[in-house]
Amino acid sequence: MRADAVTPKGQATVQAATRTTVQTAILGVRHHGPGSARAVRAELERLKPDVVLIEGPPEADALVALAADPGMEPPVALLAHAQGKAAFWPFAVFSPEWQAITYALRAGIEVRFCDLPAAHSLAMEIEAETANAGRDPIGELAEAAGYDDPERWWEDVVEHQAPRRPATGHEAPEHEVSEHEASEHEAGGRGVGGHGVGSGVLQVVAEAMAAVRVGYVPDGTEARREAHMRKTLRTAMKDGFETIAVVCGAWHVPALTTLPPAAEDERLLRGMPKVKADMTWVPWTHGRLSARSGYGAGITSPGWYDHLFAAPDRPIERWLTSAAAVLREEGLPVSSAHVIESVRLAEGLAALRGRPLAGLSEVTEAARAVLCEGDDLPVELIQRRMVVGERLGHVPDSTPMVPLQRHLREEQRRLRLKPEALSREHDLDLRKPLDLDRSRLLHRLGLIGVPWGARRETRGKGTFKESWTLEWRPEFDVALIEAAHWGITVDAAATGRAREWAAGPDVSLADLTSLVERCLLAGLSEALPDVLQAIKDRAALDSQVTHLMAALPALVRAQRYGDVRGTGGLGAITGSLLARICAGLAPALTGLDDDSAREMVALIDGVHIAAGLLEGDLWLATLTGVPGRTGVPGLIEGRVVRILFDADIVDDVATRMARSMSLGNPPARAASWMEGFLSGGGLLLVHDSRLLATVDDWLTGLSPDAFVDVLPLLRRTFGAFPPPERRMIGDRVRSGTAAAAPEVDDYDDEQAAAAVHTVLEILGLEDSGRA
Repeated sequence: MRADAVTPKGQATVQAATRTTVQTAILGVRHHGPGSARAVRAELERLKPDVVLIEGPPEADALVALAADPGMEPPVALLAHAQGKAAFWPFAVFSPEWQAITYALRAGIEVRFCDLPAAHSLAMEIEAETANAGRDPIGELAEAAGYDDPERWWEDVVEHQAPRRPATGHEAPEHEVSEHEASEHEAGGRGVGGHGVGSGVLQVVAEAMAAVRVGYVPDGTEARREAHMRKTLRTAMKDGFETIAVVCGAWHVPALTTLPPAAEDERLLRGMPKVKADMTWVPWTHGRLSARSGYGAGITSPGWYDHLFAAPDRPIERWLTSAAAVLREEGLPVSSAHVIESVRLAEGLAALRGRPLAGLSEVTEAARAVLCEGDDLPVELIQRRMVVGERLGHVPDSTPMVPLQRHLREEQRRLRLKPEALSREHDLDLRKPLDLDRSRLLHRLGLIGVPWGARRETRGKGTFKESWTLEWRPEFDVALIEAAHWGITVDAAATGRAREWAAGPDVSLADLTSLVERCLLAGLSEALPDVLQAIKDRAALDSQVTHLMAALPALVRAQRYGDVRGTGGLGAITGSLLARICAGLAPALTGLDDDSAREMVALIDGVHIAAGLLEGDLWLATLTGVPGRTGVPGLIEGRVVRILFDADIVDDVATRMARSMSLGNPPARAASWMEGFLSGGGLLLVHDSRLLATVDDWLTGLSPDAFVDVLPLLRRTFGAFPPPERRMIGDRVRSGTAAAAPEVDDYDDEQAAAAVHTVLEILGLEDSGRA
């Protein structure tokens, strides 16, 4: 490397006047291709360039040195964001661009990015990962070679080639461009004779791409991107670099080997929209490199490609050995003999198919046949763990971050919650300070739009337990950047978000009470006064009983959590809401259609559960006035009767059911009444033969037309019962025990006295005098 390669631009330009030639090499690669990565690394070691130009946003020039930090662990991505828009440029360890960056940094060579600036691409809403104007050059080359699978062709031609050794110096030299040629070209467009395109597989790929692009004229974004690449190349020449290496997608090589007049490119780049864009590094995952994730330049098997790059010697043996280890971890018996036979099978399949090395399809078939013994489920495990491979990268602490990102990183360390790409389950005991802080952090992140943790059903009972599934995704960094305006710490940002939400003009009362619950779960005591005041103001103006009913359950749950989380003071609000609900319930139940009645039943169930957590009998007393009220739909009346029966407030259920199913009521109303009553479960019909007999008599007494009319309601009612309940009901009907039990007017107390005495002794109640 020349001593002036990293000097200021003006100084380098002056010294360039004494040079006579400029040597350039345009190295066309496949993004995230391990074969391309090895070829690029070998070519750079042979060329020893003064500067390396890489396809990517020039705003990242100031960040490229971080790639040499020991704390930088691929996969990572460059993130550009501006005005709510974001774009990513991912790198894996097997990405050719990453290998070029790390080589240059270790050799002390300057690195520059040459693609269209993010300031323009974000302004034009360009996806940074977009491939090449919708064309599939790899597919076209594969088809020309007789392959029906582009991935397979690329593996055979590039990825499965033996690693290249450093050149010995006998290869054909790259094209040398004299200063005179460059200056004439700059002024008038005289051809420089074409730049070098590397050697070996890189040269073959470049020639193939040139053939594919014959007759192709880029336009729009594609033309601007390639114009900016050429502009950056010209700038490097003017800055005095003697040996320039350009690492870009193979598709762009033909556009860079022969430079048109600079004025043509300047016209293309003139007048583009522009925004102020910020740039940083963020962690990435192998899963996000996958084409299945929507990434335009993605690959189908990032884990497999990572393996090919990391284990160029004996890759098949090593891969199947690792697959066996994965299966053993799941308790599957896989021996060394299995591995040996699977390797033989994979190699045999490759030989039969004329492939230079067994590819992913061969090793997958061998694993299915031998390691998994034909079972597809273990193959899916290998696919998830190894073929895609959920590896999460890491960026060093010196990476530019908004304060909110940095605070979250500190909290993750303090609470020993490591972000991982693979989902991991956590069971928290809120009586422990560490677990309580973990819970609050996850709830706060959810409030600001970073759902790192997802709640799942808790094993066991009690309000002091929470169960979470944690899975970190790269886009969370974008969400953190967007949430930074609410606060510089997670708790401050969550508090700001809650206050903003509560002050919103369109927020509903139910949303506000749900927000109270979320604030309590997140421990946001500073936000609670604002949210509670918003609830009071909104409730005072909201006369819709249904709105109040929808709002109450969340508020009561929040009050229930008070003892565990050290919060409270919600009793007055919940009591006021319940009183207003009870006062307006009866009028709200009349005149409802079927859909509205079904929604009201759900609201009644919610309020009933909530009222059960509060003191007082106001709610149940209100419900006693509902049955028999004119205009109440049968579905609602049946449900209310069941609630009152379960609460031991009514004991004449058989009479009420018989009345609702009498000939004076339409069959549809009778069926909906029964649906509402039985929505609490069907075991009641198993244990009460009179109720079962009432239902049986009503059903058998329906006319054929009426039975057809109510059949959908009946199927929905009985279909909701668990299979064991349906089976027991059927057994009771089949055995004839659905017949009504005989009415017994009087009981013989003398005959029952001995049995009662025995039961009281067993219960220990005889001495207390209780009868």
